[in-house]
Amino acid sequence: MSKIKGAIVVDVDRCKGCSLCVVACPEGVIALAQKNVNVHGYRYAEPIHPDDCIGCAICGMVCPDGCISVYKKRMEV
Repeated sequence: MSKIKGAIVVDVDRCKGCSLCVVACPEGVIALAQKNVNVHGYRYAEPIHPDDCIGCAICGMVCPDGCISVYKKRMEV
């Protein structure tokens, strides 16, 4: 039996820290960086609980700048 998991990749330099992805994520996987900023001075989105990602890709759909890619991977259980 297998289970689908997700993997989130954020283009940190393009992220403006709008936090729409943070609000949209049903699993609480994403948060804005607390101490770091990108090259433009924005706190960027980052996966803080990557193992909880279900691969729904809602974060990528709501991102106005297209900074988030979500990949699905099959995990054997």
